[in-house]
Amino acid sequence: MRRDAPPKATPQAVARVKGREAILTADGEIEERVACDKLVVVAEFGEPIYPGLRRLGSIDRGGRKPAHVVIKGENYHALEALRFSHAGRVDCIYIDPPYNTGARDWKYDNDYVDADDGYRHSKWLAFMERRLRLAKELLNPDDSVLIVAIDEKEYSRLGLLLGQLFADAQIQMVTTVIKPEGTGRVNEFSRTNEFLYFVMIGRSQINAGPDNMYDRDGSESGRAVEWRNLRRRERTSVRGSRPRQFYAVFVDEQSGKIHSVGEPIPNEVDRDSVSVPPGTRAVYPLRPNGDEMIWSLIPSSLRELVAKGYARSNGTSIQFLNSGTVAAIENGSAVIHGYDDQGAVIAEFTAPKSLMPKTVWTREAHNSQAGGTLLLKRFVPGREFPFPKSLYAVEDAIRFFVGQKPSATVLDFFAGSGTTTHAVARLNRQDDGARQSISITNNEVSADEASELVSRGVLPGDQHWEDVGIFHHVTRPRITAAVTGVTSDGDLVKGDYKFGDEFPMAEGFEENVEFLELKYLDIEDVELDLAFESVAPLLWLRAGGTGPVIDRRCDDSGMPIPFGLTDHYGVLFDPDHWRAFVERLPESVTTVFVVTDSPSVFASVVAELPSGVDVVRLYENYLSTFAINRRR
Repeated sequence: MRRDAPPKATPQAVARVKGREAILTADGEIEERVACDKLVVVAEFGEPIYPGLRRLGSIDRGGRKPAHVVIKGENYHALEALRFSHAGRVDCIYIDPPYNTGARDWKYDNDYVDADDGYRHSKWLAFMERRLRLAKELLNPDDSVLIVAIDEKEYSRLGLLLGQLFADAQIQMVTTVIKPEGTGRVNEFSRTNEFLYFVMIGRSQINAGPDNMYDRDGSESGRAVEWRNLRRRERTSVRGSRPRQFYAVFVDEQSGKIHSVGEPIPNEVDRDSVSVPPGTRAVYPLRPNGDEMIWSLIPSSLRELVAKGYARSNGTSIQFLNSGTVAAIENGSAVIHGYDDQGAVIAEFTAPKSLMPKTVWTREAHNSQAGGTLLLKRFVPGREFPFPKSLYAVEDAIRFFVGQKPSATVLDFFAGSGTTTHAVARLNRQDDGARQSISITNNEVSADEASELVSRGVLPGDQHWEDVGIFHHVTRPRITAAVTGVTSDGDLVKGDYKFGDEFPMAEGFEENVEFLELKYLDIEDVELDLAFESVAPLLWLRAGGTGPVIDRRCDDSGMPIPFGLTDHYGVLFDPDHWRAFVERLPESVTTVFVVTDSPSVFASVVAELPSGVDVVRLYENYLSTFAINRRR
């Protein structure tokens, strides 16, 4: 394909090469001469290709923790490559895919849809189905979760697709409010929310916690107990609906304390006819317009609360602690620190409540403007990214499933601005965890940006085109700034994190990050052991992504080395040196790769290694495992 052709040009075949020129044909017709350095090799869908990873840089602030991995590349091919390193090993997948709204900011190529695809609704479903099938192979079948964010354009079809692909899983959909003020649209309800599908696989469980994500009961330990209004508010709770719950509460005029509680007043008796003890005034359950309602408790129950300091007067109203709060005080989950001037308790919760999250989430932290767009600007000033997720919304969603898994692996193959990696780093800070995120994003530009760049003669592959793509322009600098606390301009990140873990953003995180680029290898180079540098990161990933990468086949003088070792894995390049390799093998090693064409030599080496070590044969395993992009 010609590199100076428009991005959607029809691929051309190279008929022959003469010197530095290639003779091209398209559909067997017109021949054309083009300089060889103007050509880009492409592969049709279904044609086998072999992936590698090129190291782009790293951040080392996390000691011996596994590194967060950020891969620049087409996510379908990257997912196929991850089958080698992470099949059945991923604990949580969180994705925020393109919503198929018709906007021109979908930076994924629709041309991957097969002509014989069975779905009629849209290319979007086929696009998603192919990637979700691969995602299913990566998820731990015994205990894992898939979380998908979506809006109303495709949520119903997505639900059917998930039900089809994950027939044995428990699936729930949650409504989450991300823009309380709403988005105004012509002749449509103003949208305030989007949806989250939770696909719970195997014995996956929701971790209950102190926040039910909906009402004020859901908050952290250390909060003051909540006083509630004793007057019932339902329109049906009018005087007479419950005869024993309309009565006077007498409040001392001078102290403001509850003096006493009266008896129920029959419905036919005027309340003004009830005698009032000297020095007190009567408080009734009245609405502001004077309508007579009822109290939440009968007189005897209220008297018990008053005696214990669990009820009080608040000017014109009466307040009380509900039964759950009273139980918390009496079982020690909340502690009384004193009493106010009315004799009412001053108490706060000391142990978190165990609350299951509700199916509607209304959290200030999930506001996409404050927790997404405005927060992102702190890390990548002057750079735009459409509709980033709230950092805290992603953090909350995955916490319900990996909060009790400090070594969990979290995958996001629509990584966008890198919010998921950022959220996992926050979770690790909160409990000193060693969770690892793997984020995949392409480096596409939007349709409008592409048109503008092409009009200026800037084409895919040119440095300026690459510089304004998602990965280089937003994802990598955002994650770098989040971990180091310093922006790409060299300034400290301004502001503080909020919502449960408040600290300066400039502190960064004690985490490691490895930035990689998906590339495609020549099968002959692999077979001849000439592509090890590009295969090496895949081996490191399979071994857990911890510590240094063994990426050298030769020493500084250019001589081949017999083997490479780290604390976590080893590569035996020359099986003739297996004795020295085994002798030096650290006890902590979990994975060993053996380069040999001989099955019998491989079996001999395996027999000498400790039991429990994952042993992989190269490059036979590579060629069989990594022939990706094949039709199935």
